[in-house]
Amino acid sequence: MDNFSIAIFGDKILLEIISQMRLFSNFRAKYYDDLDLCLNEAERENQLVVFLIKEVNSNFIRKIKKMSFPLILITDFSKKKIILPGDLNEILNIPFRILEFKKKITFLTAKNQFKRNSLIHLRGYIIDKNERKIKKNNLELQLSEKEIDCLILFSQNKQPISRNIVLRKVWNYSPDSETHTVETHIHRLRKKILDKFNDNDFVKNNNKGYYI
Repeated sequence: MDNFSIAIFGDKILLEIISQMRLFSNFRAKYYDDLDLCLNEAERENQLVVFLIKEVNSNFIRKIKKMSFPLILITDFSKKKIILPGDLNEILNIPFRILEFKKKITFLTAKNQFKRNSLIHLRGYIIDKNERKIKKNNLELQLSEKEIDCLILFSQNKQPISRNIVLRKVWNYSPDSETHTVETHIHRLRKKILDKFNDNDFVKNNNKGYYI
């Protein structure tokens, strides 16, 4: 979490406050007065964004809904209930305690790092090990535990993986076992990928085994 970047939008006074406090010495903070620039750079660099704004409108919610970075919203929401999209967000009401603010930053950065470590980027797809999903172009597909395990195994090897190795690594079966478990699961996985993403060439195989 050292030197983690924080983007601040809405009120520059927050940047001035945290820049002078040792409590935030491990963070790099940058202020933005352009919302679109802030969102684009935060998404590209995976920054945590702190929004210090007086009023939350539908346009703001619509824009941040498309983003995947962690965020903290600081506002006066006593008159209106605010529901933020995603699971990497926290809300602070004005006035707030600085230690509570730091606690939320620490929680979100750790949660974001854990989530990023669970993702595998593979041939234009994103495999989420925790959610057991594969995603591409705003589409996502729920997979079984064994299907995810197979994809993880394939992603870790540049060479084709034989049926026997898949049996041993994924199912803990003996290579001599008389079973069509691998073939059945790969067939089902290919059909799911084809139906959801119209991709008939994701999981391949040759005489040496399976690969992606």
